[in-house]
Amino acid sequence: MTSEKPAPISRRERPAKPALTRQGIIDAALTILREEGLHKVTMRRIAAALDTGPASLYVYVRNTADLHAQILDSLLGPVAVPPPEAGTWRHRLKTLLTDYGQVLFQHPEIARMALSTQPSGPNYLALADAILALLGEGGVPDRTAAWGLDLLLLHPTAVAVEHGDPRSSTQKTEDFSALATKIATADPARYPHIARLGDTLMSGDGATRSDWALDVLLDGILAAASRAPAE
Repeated sequence: MTSEKPAPISRRERPAKPALTRQGIIDAALTILREEGLHKVTMRRIAAALDTGPASLYVYVRNTADLHAQILDSLLGPVAVPPPEAGTWRHRLKTLLTDYGQVLFQHPEIARMALSTQPSGPNYLALADAILALLGEGGVPDRTAAWGLDLLLLHPTAVAVEHGDPRSSTQKTEDFSALATKIATADPARYPHIARLGDTLMSGDGATRSDWALDVLLDGILAAASRAPAE
């Protein structure tokens, strides 16, 4: 008894593949990011997920750096400036920067990319525009606000990179404990200031210190504005 071979399926009977779009590529990249990590977000991997060839993607995305920047921009979609009734311009600006930092904190690989690649998507530009608007509301002159923008965005990005250290949590805890021990036992004759400020150096949780750092940056921007000549 011979088994019958399955009848071949005509290509015309297969469902048509969705047309490639830039947003479709970004959506596929985001799925891979969440399931497998940024290191798996490659043109070849995305092309396989979309059932196409890698060369087809370059019509919509310039290169891997452009792809990563677009991923960040998509992740920033939910980040919005708080309404005026939410508080003072300073409070709203700090909230906005904290929300931006949370996005990066959840995706440390993207945060590391943001340090070396300049994003320029619509959501990133909307974030930058909102920061400039809040600085203007606070009376910061245009040039000071423009130069201060980079500093304000750099802080949450750097914090996210630091806390997104790929080492295991056990290793990071051990390293932190070793640092605390070194500071606590510092030789006062050789390191007098570290020895005197040992407890203070290790004090404060991450949220408190980050809030303080943003206040320092904003105070510095305001102080620079008061010293700057008329623009």
